[in-house]
Amino acid sequence: MPEKAKATIESGKAILGIEFGSTRIKAVLIDENNNPIAQGSHEWENQFVNNLWTYSLEAIWFGVQDCYRDLRENVKEKYGVEITSLAAIGISAMMHGYMPFDKDGNMLAPFRTWRNTNTGEAASILSELFQYNIPLRWSISHLYQAILNGEEHVKDVAFITTLAGYIHWQLTGEKVIGIGDGSGMIPVNPETKNYDATMVEKFDNLIADKGFSWKLEDVLPKVLLAGENAGTLTEEGAKRLDISGNLQAGAPLCPPEGDAGTGMVATNAVKQRTGNVSAGTSSFSMIVLEKELSKPYEMIDMVTTPDGSLVAMVHCNNCTSDLNAWVGLFREYTELLGVPVDMNEIFGKLYNNALTGDPDCGGLVSYNYFSGEPITGLNEGRPLFVRSVGNRFNLANFMRANIHAAVACLKIGNDILFNDEKIKVDRITGHGGLFKTPGVGQRILAAALNSPISVMETAGEGGAWGMALLAGYLVNNHNDRNLADYLEMEVFAGNTGVSISPTEEDVAGFNVYIENYMEALPVEKAAVEYKK
Repeated sequence: MPEKAKATIESGKAILGIEFGSTRIKAVLIDENNNPIAQGSHEWENQFVNNLWTYSLEAIWFGVQDCYRDLRENVKEKYGVEITSLAAIGISAMMHGYMPFDKDGNMLAPFRTWRNTNTGEAASILSELFQYNIPLRWSISHLYQAILNGEEHVKDVAFITTLAGYIHWQLTGEKVIGIGDGSGMIPVNPETKNYDATMVEKFDNLIADKGFSWKLEDVLPKVLLAGENAGTLTEEGAKRLDISGNLQAGAPLCPPEGDAGTGMVATNAVKQRTGNVSAGTSSFSMIVLEKELSKPYEMIDMVTTPDGSLVAMVHCNNCTSDLNAWVGLFREYTELLGVPVDMNEIFGKLYNNALTGDPDCGGLVSYNYFSGEPITGLNEGRPLFVRSVGNRFNLANFMRANIHAAVACLKIGNDILFNDEKIKVDRITGHGGLFKTPGVGQRILAAALNSPISVMETAGEGGAWGMALLAGYLVNNHNDRNLADYLEMEVFAGNTGVSISPTEEDVAGFNVYIENYMEALPVEKAAVEYKK
């Protein structure tokens, strides 16, 4: 196998997927059979600057260059060769947000990420105007909030895009976006596979009195579907990605996508009646619908698969950050005792111990809100653990309460889909850090959603692998299959992973936990209101 992979890289047949996650930029190199053969990564963190979550352009470019350097070193170490050419490239990043540029390509305001919750006024007005749920993090919310704030830069806007769209533009010169990521800029019409023309017109009319020289359609990237050519790597783009200068220009790029789209691809969940849950720093569920919902819901975002099918998305700003912080506390304790520390072992023991706790967590409740949480109506977050003297306070219940908290908001949103809208799903697949300890996060999510949850061995490969698959779909789809069939037949070949079904006891316990969670929510809100 190493010799075959080496030959694939040397002959320029390897395919590269890069994803900018919230805490890590990851690159995955795959062969012609979609198998990962090398990877690289770069750890990074967002910054809170002027009351907004952001990543600087310097951090973005240093991060992707360091990630690619790490990939090159991995290739050299495993195969003793250099990457000089690629068969295809795909760029993915955390969804939505706001990156505005002027006509000369200068950035007009710092990148505003999905994590910002300062766009409440804009999102509310637009949701009413469009009669469609417009989330706080969508690009149109950020743009209109900047207009409402009277921000000076808006008059000079010539182009707005997402992080994935920006990197793709810099590598190819093409101002395009994959439909999945584009559907989080402004809603798309599932029939036309383009931005909703009626909503675009309504927005232009809404801001007509401002006298801007631009119209909305003029400043948005062009929408493309999976499998469409989105440009090629330019000489300048190759140099920006690979500062060693070894990478040659000319590789085709597929449409850039958001991490929701790559998660669907990586879990083989782009077909109707399938779904997936991504659970890491943030969490979101994606259920591919057979038809429109009966009405808009504030907790449910309507986006699309990378090939344009309608998706109901429940997005939660918080997931494992607070859980990881508590595990870090136990790491400090073991270090204090002089015990050698293996983080995987600590996670494994604490997570598995959680399953011995009471199904309702003994009455304990945790709010994992590092940042605001739109699902429960909070613009800011305060991590908070709540208990009363009568609760059953022990380690198992403590850990179980924190793992429940990681998926509590997902449950709140998905209860609308399954209980109110009667949505039917054949398979839900989980991926992300919450599922790294086998069986634990999977079992608790199954209880939360009252649905079997599958996890595949490939789930650990994540969105960068999913993005590489989309790049492969561009160049390797020789049978001209649609994306769902290509994934089903040529990538996963019938593999649906290992499934865990919920038990009645776990489901009942989680329902009690959510009742306690909602009942104590005013305590969390009070903590937010107390600013100190």
